[in-house]
Amino acid sequence: MLVMKPVGRDAATKKYDILSAMLAYGLRQDKHKQRLIMRLMALITTRYNWQRDELTMGQTEIAKLWDVDTRTVKREMAKLRSLGWLVEKRCAARGRVAMHGIALDQIMLDTKPAWAAIGPDFVARVQPGQDEPSVAANVVPLRPVAAPVNDGTLWAEAQSVFHAQDTAGFAAWVEKLSVAEYENGQLTLMAPSRFHATYVSTNLLERLTVILRRIDPTLAKVTVQH
Repeated sequence: MLVMKPVGRDAATKKYDILSAMLAYGLRQDKHKQRLIMRLMALITTRYNWQRDELTMGQTEIAKLWDVDTRTVKREMAKLRSLGWLVEKRCAARGRVAMHGIALDQIMLDTKPAWAAIGPDFVARVQPGQDEPSVAANVVPLRPVAAPVNDGTLWAEAQSVFHAQDTAGFAAWVEKLSVAEYENGQLTLMAPSRFHATYVSTNLLERLTVILRRIDPTLAKVTVQH
């Protein structure tokens, strides 16, 4: 599993690596996607708190930075959330602007096709499992990890996507999850133990939610029980 946390001695290098990945990926997209990525990079470089994973900025301020109107801001922020690159952590309320987080791991996963264009040294630094190994990265499967059977259901499709992104993480954590309930836009997953549920909720829930919402944008909430 890729874990890009720009903290510690190598924080500055990791920040540059994340921005470099976004640039290389963006240059390979159409003009609309390029502009969207550039706008997010403007927010990251000017107002994002890397240490706390907080982006707190009103729509009027964003509009001024981007040189657009607030309607464009609403539309572009919604696109970034649908990509899974921007995560709303606190809704806007009277007298208080919304707070967002940046899904750095998801950004790195999505930009992976452009890594090689930056150079082999870059790939060596950010390759999953080589930077900051996670629990899942240390798991050595005792059997080949076969791709899950995709029967067309929401969870089966999400499992297939996760397996393609992170085979070791899938084998260690996601394969053992099952659907307990899915109704009214809420998906409840069942884990085999309390520890398993806690680990998934803490480390993988955001990634799983992004994958699931890309398949079903109407999904409102995902929880893990044991």
